[in-house]
Amino acid sequence: MIIGVLTIGNELTSGKTQDTNSSYIAREVVQRGWKMIGTISVGDDYQAIKDGLDYILARADAVVVTGGLGPTVDDITTAAIARAYNRKLFTDEGTLNHIKERFARANLNWTNNNAKQAEFPEGAEVIPNPAGTAAGFALKVNDKMITVIPGVPMEARRMLAEGVIPVLVRAFPEEQQHLERRIIKTFGLAEAAVDERLADIDLDSLGVGIGFYPNFPEIQVVLTTSGADLEKAKKNLQQAEEQVVARLADHIFGFDQDTLEGVCAALLTEKKLTLAVAESCTGGLLTDRLTDIPGSSVYLERGVVTYSNTAKTDLLGVPAEILNEFGAVSAETARLMAEGVRKLGRTDIGISTTGIAGPSGGTEKKPVGTVFIALADKDKTYCRHYRYRWDRRRIKMITSQALLLMLKRYLKGELTDE
Repeated sequence: MIIGVLTIGNELTSGKTQDTNSSYIAREVVQRGWKMIGTISVGDDYQAIKDGLDYILARADAVVVTGGLGPTVDDITTAAIARAYNRKLFTDEGTLNHIKERFARANLNWTNNNAKQAEFPEGAEVIPNPAGTAAGFALKVNDKMITVIPGVPMEARRMLAEGVIPVLVRAFPEEQQHLERRIIKTFGLAEAAVDERLADIDLDSLGVGIGFYPNFPEIQVVLTTSGADLEKAKKNLQQAEEQVVARLADHIFGFDQDTLEGVCAALLTEKKLTLAVAESCTGGLLTDRLTDIPGSSVYLERGVVTYSNTAKTDLLGVPAEILNEFGAVSAETARLMAEGVRKLGRTDIGISTTGIAGPSGGTEKKPVGTVFIALADKDKTYCRHYRYRWDRRRIKMITSQALLLMLKRYLKGELTDE
């Protein structure tokens, strides 16, 4: 099946809002074994919407449309599609009642223009919106399928999975084969380096497709295969996965829906170990990631942000003379921070970050992006030194990722001295 995406909104064509929906939809489409013909963005204009639909549907079996389903006068997507295909609009009473109930639960005043969100072109199948008021719809025109969902990313993603994809599967049953997919998540290699390591694998002979998806600070390798024979598809995917893992093993931290913090949480829980965190340059980001995991109180005893030298001394016991001699951003300080927070929390493990996130504060000896991370247990302290060339936010994110990977390797018995 060939699919195109049409995103609608003046905020997109003016550059005021970044279009994240099209890339997400494309990724989901391709990972299902379908083909993407392309993406078009148009403003809130009747003719532009019609032209966009005509262009895509001349080349594709279906189109996924996002945006322009709100209650205001500039939200014209539904009306534009109805006009383009000479369909009258009708009001779906179930959708109208759903919208009114959401307003009542939220104690919001009802205005009549909200009823516009319950109007659909004749012949359309309503796609419910469990996360908002703007329902979507599916409309079949000349053996082509038009599916329409809101532009709000959270709503669009949920409705794509729960509404649009099931509609497309029903509309084109002859296109359906057994699809198998495996996401291999890596950290520490650039996309080009990942590609180079995998260059000699003959995936074509296995009928397996490969894609590289940067999701900073990780690179995801996605393997997909499809076929009428489910067992053969699974076997081919397994063979491809084994070859990829053999070449990337030292940089793989998880698969499919795994997160690095989730992997660490599972290992800490399994081994019944406790953790305390001391952060400087990451400013609490690491603790935030660890506490995103349900049940984190089982292993996380405390997290402290010791941003100033005074805090490092008062809370973690880092001697002032160490800070004066080696600086707050140093291996000596990082080690003492990890040891200090472990003692403070009386935990099995202490971890720490210190660095210069920039854009100012760097020196010739310690430029912006200089980072030290450390991990201490009752017997030993490990430390790593990195130099990152990113902006402030990305330096914080990649530092937290590096320390979580360090923690994972420790928990797996793979952490060594360098």
